[in-house]
Amino acid sequence: MSAVARSLFGRRARLRWIHLILGGALAMPYVLVGSVVIGPASGSADVFGSLPLQLASFAVGLPLAAVTSLFPLTRPLESAAVRWLCGVDTDRLAPGPARTRGEKGRTAAWFTLHLGFGGIIAGMSLALPPFAATLIVLPLLSGLLGSRLGLPEVFDHTWVLALAPVAGAAGLVALAGCAACCGALLARWAPLLLGPTPRERLAAAEARAADLAVRNRLARELHDSVGHALSAVTLQASAARRVLDSDPEFVREALAAIEDTTRRTVGELDAVLGVLREGDAPGTAPAPTLAADLDGLLRRTRAGGQRVSATVDADPEALPPLLSREAYRIVQEGLSNALKHAGERAAVDVRIAVADGELEITVENPVTGPAPSRAGGGHGLRGIADRARLLGGTATAGPAAAPRPGSTPAAGPTTPHTWRLYARLPMNGPASAPPGLHPSKGPV
Repeated sequence: MSAVARSLFGRRARLRWIHLILGGALAMPYVLVGSVVIGPASGSADVFGSLPLQLASFAVGLPLAAVTSLFPLTRPLESAAVRWLCGVDTDRLAPGPARTRGEKGRTAAWFTLHLGFGGIIAGMSLALPPFAATLIVLPLLSGLLGSRLGLPEVFDHTWVLALAPVAGAAGLVALAGCAACCGALLARWAPLLLGPTPRERLAAAEARAADLAVRNRLARELHDSVGHALSAVTLQASAARRVLDSDPEFVREALAAIEDTTRRTVGELDAVLGVLREGDAPGTAPAPTLAADLDGLLRRTRAGGQRVSATVDADPEALPPLLSREAYRIVQEGLSNALKHAGERAAVDVRIAVADGELEITVENPVTGPAPSRAGGGHGLRGIADRARLLGGTATAGPAAAPRPGSTPAAGPTTPHTWRLYARLPMNGPASAPPGLHPSKGPV
């Protein structure tokens, strides 16, 4: 019983009744235009004094409403009203204007139904409550005044007078039931008539995929830049603390490297945050590249006591900007893993070369503790694999028992405890920048 009462008089039923009343209010101008046509045609000067003529005016006005619904703003406004008042989920409604003939036809059908049902319910809401209230209080008024109050003779019967309040209450319940049924029907039909077409669903899915790609790219940028900076600063500060009294010159170099690392990382962080704030903020630092920033990256890593040897058999200036940026991030993440997992003053070997039209990046370091996760297991290695895949290349990471064929052995013997990161990136790259990358500015 409570469920029935809630469906008739609950909050959702009341909001849908308001939606229908709005439809009735929108229908009034069209009914007035219809009365201008029906009046002369029927030869009656008082159209609104006759219920049949009112209904005829209403029937003439609805086609006019269907025509005016072809304006672009009709569907967005109706979708917003349905979402707020009828309780239909946003993703089941199309937010934009109707463009194709089919979309406009469905919008016109919806607008006609809204105004049609709304006009009927609005008319009932104006006429029925006063009549029902009169029936409910009629026995009391008749008893107090002792007369029929000019009512029809049927009310002379006591049983009719006694049933009048029941009939009035039933009329109100019937009004609520009609409004609830009409509101439920409109809520059910709204996704069919105002919902997105397959083309719009595909466009929305593509937009969500692009947004997800941007978020993933930004997450990788933050992980690579901030994560590397924290690892490098931690190692540099630890090394400086140990030799604070015995090697002041090394301490000065380590502090300078910490300052340089943090300043550069703040600049990269500002660039990423500028993207998150809708667009590139003026004055933000450009994304680091292999050509411009490799030497600084190696210098800052060495300042922490790490013995890094680098062999570059390629011209970084000749690399495409997108490839140069992604290659820098791969080298940076390789050095970050070395900082985390290699021993004190461990030897790290970095090799960058061009072979068979591909840029080859190799980072090897000894591992004294548990080996890092394989590519795809950790966030950093997964990010490297993603970067390589988006550029059409490959990346692998794992223990190396022997030097890769054709490569220069790393500093020190290569043992089963040597960790190798190896990436191959096509020099020509993809035809266009991967989702979430600006062709010249990095992540967008």
